[in-house]
Amino acid sequence: MTAPNRPPDAGPEDSTLDAGVGIEPGIESGRPPDTKAVLVDFGRLEDEVEQLRERYASAKPFPHIFLDDLLAPDAAQRAIGEFPPLDPAKWNRYLHANERKFSNTDPETWKPPLRSVLDELQSPKFVTFLSRLTGIEHLLIDESLEGGGLHQSVAGGFLNIHADFTVHPRHRNWRRRVNLLLYLNEGWHPEYGGDLELWSTDMARCEAVVSPIGNRAVIFTTDADSFHGHPEPMHCPPGVARQSLALYYFTAEEHPVVRSTNYRARPGDGAHSLVIFADKHVLRAYDWAKRHLGLSDRSVSRFMGPFDRLRLRRHNDGHPGTPSPDRAEDPGNGS
Repeated sequence: MTAPNRPPDAGPEDSTLDAGVGIEPGIESGRPPDTKAVLVDFGRLEDEVEQLRERYASAKPFPHIFLDDLLAPDAAQRAIGEFPPLDPAKWNRYLHANERKFSNTDPETWKPPLRSVLDELQSPKFVTFLSRLTGIEHLLIDESLEGGGLHQSVAGGFLNIHADFTVHPRHRNWRRRVNLLLYLNEGWHPEYGGDLELWSTDMARCEAVVSPIGNRAVIFTTDADSFHGHPEPMHCPPGVARQSLALYYFTAEEHPVVRSTNYRARPGDGAHSLVIFADKHVLRAYDWAKRHLGLSDRSVSRFMGPFDRLRLRRHNDGHPGTPSPDRAEDPGNGS
């Protein structure tokens, strides 16, 4: 399989620098870790929002921006330090041909520093900033964290290029409009992989690459052709995971067009394109079941748990000493 098209001068961190902005914390260092600590410097965001909005709107291949140091440094360190390890009782499994990752959508199982970050990024003040940044008014938060929440992937993890589902499965008139990904990795190295790729609307080429550096937030408009992912299996060492908080924002509309997650093959994917296509249609049927039968990712993950464990045992029996590509190693705190 040949390598996918990338911008000729795009390194793993610099291809979207025109859209990136570092946000200074605006609070004194050494502040004790309490619930009243400042998490986001809204004064700086508000001062720069017009400049950020111009960069967001002009970014290619679709409107996006990344903000380094979105959280105050001490808040980011607390969130990273309290990122929970994989626990089959608390994490949903997304283990199929188009992705290998885990999610936790139950904030009651999170430690206070992470719940505080969630509350801040779903607060009216932050949502107002998002509306000014994106030009999309009347954004709604999703308290159920459908498809979002805490995400992590271990060695071998990947997410094929895709455009996200367009309508919330529990709210038929909620159109998905904005994605926010806040990376919560400490000491992430380029050789681990896991870079977020943003692809042209015709899927002809990768036009931007963003490394999942800790305390970096990526914000982008969600449309039927906002293709993104990190399709190459990662090479992070044992005990390290690609960690993030994923939040999605919606608007209420009368008749939004419903589309399930649309996975797409890259130029050069060859025969693997057939696997991507087939798996996409299986997932389309699952999406229909979620919308019409009330299935949830959590219930299906619990049902599939015994089958996943059986598959891992068979893999280990047949390949002693080799890690399974689906193995859920305990990533600790990603240090």
